[in-house]
Amino acid sequence: MTAPLHHRILIIGGGNAGLSVAARLRNAGETDVAVIEPSGTHRYQPLLTLVGGGCAPIDQVPRPQADVMPKGVAWIRDAAVGIDPETRRVELASGIEVEYERLVVAPGIQLDIDDVPGMREALDGPDVSTNYVPELAPKTWRLVQRTTSGTALFTMPSGPIKCAGAPQKAAYLACDYWRSQGVLDRIRVVLVLPTPGMFGVPEFAATLDEVVARYGIEVRFQSDLVGIDGAAKTASIRDNVSGEVEELAFDMAHVVPPQSAPDWLKATPLAVPDEPKGWVDVDKHTLQHVRYPDVFALGDAGSTPNSKTGAAIRKQAPVLVKNLLASLRGEPLTASYGGYASCPLTTARGKTVLAEFDYTMRPKPSFPVIDTTKERRDMWVLKRHGLPAMYWSLILRGQA
Repeated sequence: MTAPLHHRILIIGGGNAGLSVAARLRNAGETDVAVIEPSGTHRYQPLLTLVGGGCAPIDQVPRPQADVMPKGVAWIRDAAVGIDPETRRVELASGIEVEYERLVVAPGIQLDIDDVPGMREALDGPDVSTNYVPELAPKTWRLVQRTTSGTALFTMPSGPIKCAGAPQKAAYLACDYWRSQGVLDRIRVVLVLPTPGMFGVPEFAATLDEVVARYGIEVRFQSDLVGIDGAAKTASIRDNVSGEVEELAFDMAHVVPPQSAPDWLKATPLAVPDEPKGWVDVDKHTLQHVRYPDVFALGDAGSTPNSKTGAAIRKQAPVLVKNLLASLRGEPLTASYGGYASCPLTTARGKTVLAEFDYTMRPKPSFPVIDTTKERRDMWVLKRHGLPAMYWSLILRGQA
């Protein structure tokens, strides 16, 4: 049997969360940091909504993983398939085990496409797409351009998902395009949301109510897509209050799969007990595991009750690194994450509402001198150009 590898700090996941933490640890002087990541491609996922809306090219989304891996970090190009926190070991798909002194769990989130009957087959067909699968975002834009009449369906699932505003943004960008082409009044647009309102923070919900009214979108609140037949072009929409299911015919659809922690992670002792989604059970402020103090987690797979966004990771990463280093020194964990998240809600070409909030579910603006609860051109520029540049040049280098 191959002897296990050993690293002082081991990170599972080479996405935004994993690389941000790795870079910050290197910047702090840590010399033995390793990242487990099987993919050779790194993607800036927030741009996929704009690709699906015809506002950005798909080739701006990916970069080679080797180009963004922090210098001095060991890249273990393999997939984690198990964690034994008692022996401090991570099992890899290749059969190799890696020992650690501290573990950071940041594998991202998985798309549970098969949880909705018919969704996988529908996505393979000509009339249904999702921006949540990178390869399909250009297909969304082709469907939008093709549609000049009929019914357009947009759905969002129940439960936490990455970038909860993205399902709405897909609808808004499509409507903006159809309005510019003079065909919006010939298209019935149906938006299915599991929530009782447009947004959990009233100030932003009020603005989105105006956007929905402007486009004439029919919103089905507290509802879920529970089945879809791509060949027949029908969707089963359940009202979660009454339990009634409506069969809705559509001409095009943008659907979003339910999401959860990776299946292999659900099966480990790190998951929240009796929680089917399998999130890593961490303290929502310190990001340290509640039962295994050598383990930390951030990003989409963590149990913190914030929106799963890149902006949340940007605030989580420095807290986690400070607390992890303190734990190595045997010191108290003093850094605290307050639940900050941000969702740039793109409502049209050239217009974005920058929704920022924290655990209090109250606005938490980074720019208090301007009103970001309203649609703004400058926030569009930030979303389209500023944030991608900041991501590649600063965030992944642990400098923002």
